[in-house]
Amino acid sequence: MTRSILWVLGGTGFTFLMTTLGSAMVFLFRKRIGDLIQRIFLGFAAGVMIAASIWSLLIPAIEAAENFNIVSWIPAVGGFILGIMILLIMNNIIAVLGRGITKTDTVKICAKQNILLVSAITLHNIPEGMSVGLLFVLAAQHGDNPALYAAAVALAIGVGIQNFPEGAAISLPLRHSGVSTFKAFICGSMSGIVEPIFGVLTVLIAGMIIPIMPWLLSFAAGAMMFVVVEELIPEANLSEPSNAGTLSVMFGFIVMMVLDVALG
Repeated sequence: MTRSILWVLGGTGFTFLMTTLGSAMVFLFRKRIGDLIQRIFLGFAAGVMIAASIWSLLIPAIEAAENFNIVSWIPAVGGFILGIMILLIMNNIIAVLGRGITKTDTVKICAKQNILLVSAITLHNIPEGMSVGLLFVLAAQHGDNPALYAAAVALAIGVGIQNFPEGAAISLPLRHSGVSTFKAFICGSMSGIVEPIFGVLTVLIAGMIIPIMPWLLSFAAGAMMFVVVEELIPEANLSEPSNAGTLSVMFGFIVMMVLDVALG
């Protein structure tokens, strides 16, 4: 087990590092810039999250369910709805706490949006860390099959590369909503710390985690899609008529789709 934990720490440590590097993009934009650029970053974050929900979460959830001889769409739909419900409850709690906020109170509105954004991507990183952990557990259990270790390393590299734009998708919108550069970087970076934590946890309780992985994956997808539809896309298309927000959604989607498909 010690060997498995070390391998998992190495793999998920890399994915966490890539999230941190993506978050560090915020240091390239130290000064607050205009609303147009903010909408572009929000749109990019939305596109990244849509693609990640499909290729990193829902499709693997369906495939995992099929491996357990379960009707594939049941955990995909059930987990997706559960993710939406949890974020909806969180959204309503934030709304209650923020009663009296007007549409012109941009600081508090941005705070609500930021909480949901960070929560969704952090939830998305949990099953990713578990997936890396599970593959390393399987490789350790079948030490005579080096192909499994190769697959585990390849998955860790793929997830890590995908995490780069996700880190940026948190830190850049945070920065341009008024959060300080350092705090935006820390929030983006810490969204990835759950991967090594839950990767190691998976090694310790692998037998309990494996059966519910389809539900966890689709749960994260539902949470991410809620934030995209509720907050990011509307915010990316505010103010004067412009295609910038829409085009940035498409660009973020293409970037993450290419990464997911090419490295999946």
